[in-house]
Amino acid sequence: MAAMDITVLDLSAYVGLIAVGAITLNLFLGMLMAFRYSPHRSWPHQRFNYFRVHNWTGYLALSVSILHPLILLFNKDPRFRILDIVYPVHSPAQPLDNSIGAIALYLLAFVVVTSYMRIRLGRDLWKSFHFSIYFAAAALFWHSLFTDPSLKNVPVDWFDGGKLFVESCLLLIAAIGLLRLRYARWKALRAGSSSRSIATSE
Repeated sequence: MAAMDITVLDLSAYVGLIAVGAITLNLFLGMLMAFRYSPHRSWPHQRFNYFRVHNWTGYLALSVSILHPLILLFNKDPRFRILDIVYPVHSPAQPLDNSIGAIALYLLAFVVVTSYMRIRLGRDLWKSFHFSIYFAAAALFWHSLFTDPSLKNVPVDWFDGGKLFVESCLLLIAAIGLLRLRYARWKALRAGSSSRSIATSE
């Protein structure tokens, strides 16, 4: 049985899917932290430092997001230059979607760098910077969904294996994000009712 030939575009697409998976896991772990989830008190009832995993998935997402477009430099047709990677507004294929992907990469790099400096920046400033990850994820998902991996500008095949993976990741993050929003509103209402109760008792 002959081995399957993997083209430069295939390799770039696979690395892009790894980036989507890494950012999805990173956001998922971040939301668990927002919920104050404890793997020791809850399942799997083990001491597990998922904050460290959260950090490493961020580093992984950034690394593969940088590698994803760099692989295109080895593609022969269409031919990409360094400028097309750094500033893809005039890239030889899908400039709009590639520009949105570049925005995702730059925002992700900003989040990772500021997270590394979080102690120096202070919690409040770092936290405001950290919310950029949601804009980075939105840009990443847009790029992943609407870019044609073959660079031929064919219509999106929503049932392609890679697209289904991205769609599943997007649905997971959207569902957890909605739960987090409801949790934040519940906490705000609870804090407000507690304040009113204290004021009434006084």
